[in-house]
Amino acid sequence: MRLALIPFGLCLAALPAFAQEQETGPNGLPIVGGAEMSPEKTIVGNAVNSADHTTLVAAVQAAGLVDTLTGPGPFTVFAPVDSAFAALPDGTVETLLLPQNLDDLQKILTCHVIAADMMRADIQRAMAEEGSTTMGTVGGCNVTFAMDGDTLTLTDPRGTVARVSIRDVEQLNGVIHVIDSVLLPEEAALSIEGEAEVTEDGMRTDNPMTAGNADDTLVDVIAGADDLTQLAAAVEAAGLVDALSGPDPITIFAPNDAAFEAASALPSGDALSALLLAHAVPGTLTAADLASARQRDGFVDLTTLSGDAISIQMRSDPPAVFDENGTIQRIVAADRMAGNGVIHVVDGVLMPR
Repeated sequence: MRLALIPFGLCLAALPAFAQEQETGPNGLPIVGGAEMSPEKTIVGNAVNSADHTTLVAAVQAAGLVDTLTGPGPFTVFAPVDSAFAALPDGTVETLLLPQNLDDLQKILTCHVIAADMMRADIQRAMAEEGSTTMGTVGGCNVTFAMDGDTLTLTDPRGTVARVSIRDVEQLNGVIHVIDSVLLPEEAALSIEGEAEVTEDGMRTDNPMTAGNADDTLVDVIAGADDLTQLAAAVEAAGLVDALSGPDPITIFAPNDAAFEAASALPSGDALSALLLAHAVPGTLTAADLASARQRDGFVDLTTLSGDAISIQMRSDPPAVFDENGTIQRIVAADRMAGNGVIHVVDGVLMPR
């Protein structure tokens, strides 16, 4: 998605400065999420180092906005902290990260972006005459800015008020202001603020962790997917149906049909089983979980059920999976939920040792 630069005028009337203590690190740089923010890095380059913005980073990656926000800009980003996303109704973040909700995710994220370099003093100048000002974001939201004492506030089209907790964090391609609430466009299709429909068995339909039939296993989800027909056949041929239908949670990096078609002839018997288990790790690891996991130089290291090592790089766009041979496959669809785990679809076959 390419963001258009939107010019707008600013009133230049002088305003008194508002004092606000902000933490700085040993190099005199502002601290956000426990990390120093360098003015020599881009908005994304700094955000990935903030422990308070793991959900935002995962969302930017899922929305395909990494290239945009590492571009020249300038951009002003009002960056919600993780607790702001956590305050949304249960399942909202997981739902937004699903590929079919890309448009909604992009609308919400770009509701937080102004295509200009806007320090707080610039916004205050625009508020000089009437005490508030409304600005359009690149996502088409009209956000109203005002002061509550010494704190800058933003009100979105739905009336949600966000407060700036850290201001004027300069970036190579703009500025970040940290906020405590998620801004929402008026026309978002998802029922973000509303009551989700509840099925007869008590499941919320807006939560991909439970939506649909909670008894569906990983095998059921694979069998019902039009792009995983060859994986379904391989799972049955390898005798892994029971293993992937049990109660223990598993995360599968599932090669799609195109991946199998591009691969050389598959092995059989124990070798086929080992190959398939090289795509599975214990536990339920959603895209948000992977984005917030402890990382080694930007990689999340995992051990598969076959005993092989794989590394996930969530910062790339799309996210990448590296096998022990150094082969890179891409996650092309994330967070297909099952009652006993989650499936991320990849575009290639991972090879065991």
